[in-house]
Amino acid sequence: MTRPHAIPAMPNAHSHAFQRALRGAGERPTGDRDSFWTWREVMYGLVGELDPEAMRAAARASFEAMRAAGYGAVGEFHYVHHPPGTTEAVVAAAGDAGLDLVLLPAAYHRGGHERFRDATVGAFLERVEGLRAAGVRCGVAAHSVRAVPAEWLREIAAYAEAHGLVRHVHAAEQPAELEQCRAEHGCSPIELLHRTGFLGPRTSVVHGIHVSDLDVALLAETETIVVTCPTTEANLGDGHFPADRLLEAGVRIAVGSDSNVRVDPFEECRELETNARRQSLSRSGPLARLGGDLWGELVRNGCASLGIESAGAVEVDRDHPDLRGVSDGDLPWALATCASAAAVLRA
Repeated sequence: MTRPHAIPAMPNAHSHAFQRALRGAGERPTGDRDSFWTWREVMYGLVGELDPEAMRAAARASFEAMRAAGYGAVGEFHYVHHPPGTTEAVVAAAGDAGLDLVLLPAAYHRGGHERFRDATVGAFLERVEGLRAAGVRCGVAAHSVRAVPAEWLREIAAYAEAHGLVRHVHAAEQPAELEQCRAEHGCSPIELLHRTGFLGPRTSVVHGIHVSDLDVALLAETETIVVTCPTTEANLGDGHFPADRLLEAGVRIAVGSDSNVRVDPFEECRELETNARRQSLSRSGPLARLGGDLWGELVRNGCASLGIESAGAVEVDRDHPDLRGVSDGDLPWALATCASAAAVLRA
């Protein structure tokens, strides 16, 4: 017997759908001290194997898992642009799975895999124009401050502003990234994004882990959203997301599944909350700060991150063991701490 209860579906504000194929394989040791950077080399190996047909199958599997787990929309941060047909395969996969898609084509110029790169920012933006003309709902992204020159950040931000599009970027995920940015630009990644006009109310910075007080102030001042991906950030050893510092400053936070090592919005919500409690050595985390409405806050901010009004609704089973016995008044608190994708009712 089930007892359905409708809740807002979670927008998945940051996904690399193809990376779900790294589950298990991505955990194998590659050296004496594995890190994000060694994992990245394993990911590049997977990229080399994905033709458009394989990309569609991998993306469809991730999108189907998202829909079943309680996500209602996905922002697919897509940078495997080549060969032709690869991007179209991702768009088709979302249709196959029946999941609302906001495609976030990501500019990549230097480093990485050859399948990511464009020679000019003009070539990148021309491809975005083509997708939009074909009816694909798009934002726009820069992969990172490592992957593009500063001038590309300015041009991408200006394009997004001119067309009313959301814009996303990875930033402040790894200490080595900060060191590289400071060596090249004399500032932090967040400061560089501010200098180039990339930050703003329609901007999402993905990760935002290693941030200074100045960085936090700039994020707050510009009304930039920060997207955290707790299960991936834990898996990659990225560090502790500073949720309390960001919320104290008034920065909006959304969540994403990123590498899709886990596809469960309830787990992302719980990891966000419990990581904050571990850091503060207190039970007064984001959930208490938001009066029990952490799930709702993440839904609202996720929709803003993707530029959508709503991600729809899903039904959870109040008689599932995760939620059985929880009162109506306590349900919002339980969604953030006790529930899982297993409690979502699947049509």
